[in-house]
Amino acid sequence: MGNLLCCVQVDQSTVAMKEGFGKFEEVLQPGCHCMPWFLGKRIAGHLSLRLQQLDIKCETKTKDNVFVNVVASIQYRALADNANDAFYKLSNTRSQIQAYVFDVIRAYVPKLNLDDTFEQKNEIAKAVEEELEKAMSAYGYEIVQTLIVDIEPDEHVKRAMNEINAAARMRVAAKEKAEAEKILQVKRAEGEAESKYLHGVGIARQRQAIVDGLRDSVIGFSVNVPGTSAKDVMDLVLVTQYFDTMKEIGAASKSSAVFIPHGPGAVRDVVSQIRDGLLQGSHE
Repeated sequence: MGNLLCCVQVDQSTVAMKEGFGKFEEVLQPGCHCMPWFLGKRIAGHLSLRLQQLDIKCETKTKDNVFVNVVASIQYRALADNANDAFYKLSNTRSQIQAYVFDVIRAYVPKLNLDDTFEQKNEIAKAVEEELEKAMSAYGYEIVQTLIVDIEPDEHVKRAMNEINAAARMRVAAKEKAEAEKILQVKRAEGEAESKYLHGVGIARQRQAIVDGLRDSVIGFSVNVPGTSAKDVMDLVLVTQYFDTMKEIGAASKSSAVFIPHGPGAVRDVVSQIRDGLLQGSHE
C-alpha cells in the first residue's frame, strides 16, 4: 500500500538512504516520506543509529611466551550527520572493527609479560579505542566505549599460576605455624622452669619447717622431762618417724614390696645412721 501511495515510513532511531536512479540524494529521518517510485526514487536501505556492542576474542602471545585470549567489548554507533558515509563506505562494519581490534591487541600485548598484561588492561583498552576512533570516524561511526573484559591464559598456565600462589600461601602459613609453635614451646619451658623453681622453694620450706619443729620438740622435751638429753629426745623422734614411715608403706595399696631389716638392734642401727647423717650434714 505504501508503494502504491508513494509513501514510506522510517522508524525511530533509524535513518533511510534515498536514491534517485541509483544515486544517493539524501538521508531520510524518522517519519513518513513521499517516495515517487515512478520518478526513479527508492529507498536503498536503512541504518540504525542505536548503540551497538561487538564482543571480540583475540588470541595472542605475551612477551614471556604465554598464549592468552583477550576478550574486548566494543560499543559503537553510527553518526546521524555522517549516516551516508556509514551506509555506503563500509560493507561489513563488524568485520572492519574486528580487524582493527586484532591489529592493536596483537601489536600491544606481545610487549608485556603475563602479569603486566593483567595489570595494564585499561591501557590496552585505551590503545584499542584510540585506534578505532581514528579509523572509524572516517566511515561515519563513533566509538563510545572500549573495554577489555577478560584475559584468559592457557589452562595449563592458569593451573601453574594457581599452584605457585598456593605454594606461596602454604609457605607463609608454615612460617606462621612454626612461629606459633616456637612461642608455645618457649612459654611451656618458662612455665616448667617456674614450676620447678616453686616446687624447690616449697620443698626447702618444708624441710626448714621440719627442722624447726624437731628443734622445738627437742628443746621442749628436754625442759619438761628432767634428766633427758637432746640425744635421747632425737633418738625418740627418729624412732617415731621410722614407725610412721613403716605404717604408711604398709597402708598404701599400690606400694611395692620393701625388704628392710627390722628388730630392736636394726632400729637402733637405723637411728644411729640417720643421726650420723644429720650431724655430718650440719658440719658440712
